[in-house]
Amino acid sequence: MKTNSSRFYITTTLPYVNAKPHLGFAMEIIRADIIARYHGALGEEVFFNTGTDEHGQKIYDKAIELGQTPQAYVDELAEKFRDLITPLGISSDIHFIRTTDQNHIEAAQEFWRQCDHNGFIYKKNYQTKYCVGCELEKTDSELVDGKCPLHSNLILEIRDEENYFFKFSAFGDKLLAFYEARPDFIFPAERVNEMKALIERGLQDFSISRLATKMSWGIPVPGDETQVMYVWFDALVNYVSAVGWPDDQDSFKKWWLDNGGVVQYCGKDNLRQQTAMWQAMLMAADIPNSKCVIVEGFVTSGGQKMSKSAGNVVDPLAVVEKYGTDALRYFVAGELAMFEDSDFTWERFHDAYNSKLANGLGNLVSRVMKMSESYLPEPVTVGEVALPDEFKKWLDVFDIGRATDLIWQKITELDLKIQATQPFKLIKEARPAAEKIVAELVQGVAEIAEMLSFIMPATAEKIKVLIKENKMPEPLFLRKN
Repeated sequence: MKTNSSRFYITTTLPYVNAKPHLGFAMEIIRADIIARYHGALGEEVFFNTGTDEHGQKIYDKAIELGQTPQAYVDELAEKFRDLITPLGISSDIHFIRTTDQNHIEAAQEFWRQCDHNGFIYKKNYQTKYCVGCELEKTDSELVDGKCPLHSNLILEIRDEENYFFKFSAFGDKLLAFYEARPDFIFPAERVNEMKALIERGLQDFSISRLATKMSWGIPVPGDETQVMYVWFDALVNYVSAVGWPDDQDSFKKWWLDNGGVVQYCGKDNLRQQTAMWQAMLMAADIPNSKCVIVEGFVTSGGQKMSKSAGNVVDPLAVVEKYGTDALRYFVAGELAMFEDSDFTWERFHDAYNSKLANGLGNLVSRVMKMSESYLPEPVTVGEVALPDEFKKWLDVFDIGRATDLIWQKITELDLKIQATQPFKLIKEARPAAEKIVAELVQGVAEIAEMLSFIMPATAEKIKVLIKENKMPEPLFLRKN
């Protein structure tokens, strides 16, 4: 996806604060950060958004279970997500939105009014099967053995009440036309077939409110305080409220209207909400659609989706504490599949750390900089290092894994060059030739550092300083037993 603007707006989904952060969200925010850093390096002004989704039944139930008010509960959990920013090496100027922020609450209510004014909201009695885990109604065709396939440990609720509905069914043809006109809207492209199939089966209107007497923890529906907004309707509006809609039209014009919308990261369990429901809601409110949506696979554990409800989550801070920030960033970029499911085990992480970081990158930098310090009279003048076109090609389509592979191909290339030329032997009999080879190796390491600057920024900066000072480093990555 080529940008047509000097600005770039990217967002994660907003994680639901019914438990502490886990590795799945760490993966998403790290990858979004890599893309944000890349676009910043291209000279674009970047707005990078994340935050927390803080309304809904699960949060209300959890707060009551713990004997807390919902607000006190979400205040505590939101800080745990905000506290991920530094240990994960996320850009320090990231914007952090909470759906309990007053400006977001007002924006969600105005969004409702716009959709209602345009004729896409109505009220009716209904009965439905409801998964609390997904916070979504479920049709029989979506169930496996009568249960939600994503939350098979939860019993579906039968809900029978009067709520407001969004006329999702009015947008089937519009969405199909939109997908046809925007073939680069969903990454990977094959995911659009799932949405086309959903639409061709017939879109069902969905409930966008709950009775406040049954679930009070939500944004009041404008003009009807007996109802609160459905959590998905509320949370999705953050993508426009974060950039000023509706009050700060200058900001909204800058980041959305003139910029072609937002680049959204999400997990594959958010595919319907992000690429169909939200896009229909934007159409209903007369707001241009998002720029594109990147749909990731799950991080699994033993083949099962890693999730809070399944109880098999990995704490990203525990990984950072044991192996370091850039080790986790490498693993997310280079070892986990970009668009399909990937299994995490501590053993797999440990092996990747030793082979790719300690023995691979770390060993190469040590060997090259030891020869440079020993054989060269002064630091190598590197100058401006251009990113390889192929590296940029993969980041332009959000395939961070293939871009990362190019870095390790370069590491292998330099290792082979050392083996073939053996400058540590050549220095004794042909010093000028050996010095030239070492300078070329340092230049290669500088190219690696430039590519690493988005993926492992702290490590990249260390390498750049070593080259500037012509120093052999302490080990960048100590081998783990």
